Amino acid sequence: MADLNRLKLLACMKNGEVCVCDFVDVLGISQPAVSQQLKKLKDAHIITERKEGTWKYYRLADDLPNVVKVVIETIEATDSCRCGGSSCSS
Repeated sequence: MADLNRLKLLACMKNGEVCVCDFVDVLGISQPAVSQQLKKLKDAHIITERKEGTWKYYRLADDLPNVVKVVIETIEATDSCRCGGSSCSS
């Protein structure tokens, strides 16, 4: 969690599930770089994923350790992470 991009990802997910395509536009980094950051959060059991068609959707895990909850509570949620970006195809 000690990475600015990972904190931005968590801020996006505070309001619910987000498509991986939206993270590319928000972070301004490549899809493989976004996937690497998401993998670190998933491996730490901070987020979960589900696949729908060709896209993966991510959200905060239900059972977060208290220390992680405290950190996430201090992050301001952002609504700028919703589909419609140039990386998404409807």
